[in-house]
Amino acid sequence: MRHTVSAMSTLLIAKRFRGPAGSANGGYFAGSVAVHAGQTMTVRLLCPPPLDTPLEVQTHPDGTLSVVHDGQVIATAQPTRLSLSTPPAPQYFEAVEASRRYAGFKYHRFPGCFVCGTERPRGDGMRIFAGTLPERGLVAAPWVPDASLDQGDGKVRAEFMSAALDCPGFYAVSADDRMMLLGEMTAHVNRRAHIGERCTVIGWAIESQGRRHGAGTAVYGEDGDVCGSARSVWIEPSRRA
Repeated sequence: MRHTVSAMSTLLIAKRFRGPAGSANGGYFAGSVAVHAGQTMTVRLLCPPPLDTPLEVQTHPDGTLSVVHDGQVIATAQPTRLSLSTPPAPQYFEAVEASRRYAGFKYHRFPGCFVCGTERPRGDGMRIFAGTLPERGLVAAPWVPDASLDQGDGKVRAEFMSAALDCPGFYAVSADDRMMLLGEMTAHVNRRAHIGERCTVIGWAIESQGRRHGAGTAVYGEDGDVCGSARSVWIEPSRRA
């Protein structure tokens, strides 16, 4: 049974906000969809979202969304409430020390990633390099949002908050650098971080079932409060001969 479409609009992801070459960073894309909807959404990615291309956003009567490109549904989204218990925040300087162990410094599958790419200079990429905190069973990184992320009120735009919650989840579930792609993300922003605020971002593994791996992520502000958190599902591509 086909959904009835009650409204249509467009969404465009600029090339700056890429993850893998040629496609959007999943967290930024999911955040952009949620901002478009004006509420917390579970966003499921069905194929890589293209860059610099108008995407059709179809809003259905039940509140769900479909993001369509050339007649193909590339993502779906539905309103939800995030239920996630977050671990205690590590100290900022613990996160600085953890980032020295960032696996991407040795090898990075997507060095041009907007969030965690090592090739992105300051003021362009977010440079969130989450490394292990073995004694806590999680990964952590420092993050000081720069002026390019400002919504115009001295605070980070909500879609960038969602982006910050993406890549640390990968490093939490893929310590051996196994190939995985973001399949689903539910991010909720409690408050937008201030530009120049010393934030700490963490990621931890929740569960694994076959090729599906669940992760939690959180951004803490200087005051130690949770600015935002997310639950994500990472998918290992099937290995076919």
